[in-house]
Amino acid sequence: MTAIFNFHKVSDIITCSGQPTEEQLKQLATEQYRVIINLAPHNNKFALPDETASVKALDMKYCNIPVAFDNPQLSELTDFIELMRQYSSQKTLVHCAANYRASAFTGLYLFAAEKLNETQMQLFIEEVWQPDAVWQQFIDESLEHLKSQ
Repeated sequence: MTAIFNFHKVSDIITCSGQPTEEQLKQLATEQYRVIINLAPHNNKFALPDETASVKALDMKYCNIPVAFDNPQLSELTDFIELMRQYSSQKTLVHCAANYRASAFTGLYLFAAEKLNETQMQLFIEEVWQPDAVWQQFIDESLEHLKSQ
């Protein structure tokens, strides 16, 4: 599945990436992925015409948290972490348009789950991209929130 843009296998059950195509979704289903979490709004230029229907037709669970790229919110991260915990035993793809939102949210989830420390989490994100000022502030504020829990 490395043909998916910015594909990054995190573990045997968690992967994050950019937007998969319809054919790549079919391949994910054959590889036993059970959950697709899309962090991009449905109206972005890379979105599939009806990803919800496509994923459900493949007998996978579809979740969408439409994160505005220029304004990520802590409440969205909280919802994402809850989804990841809910589906923690199921093979999951987290994606957005280019794996920027997805890698940031996945890294923060891994920190919250105590699978990565702060430095490892930042390096995990930077394997995919260098967060801009908006995203670095979001990451920093999210870390402070997660540490206080």
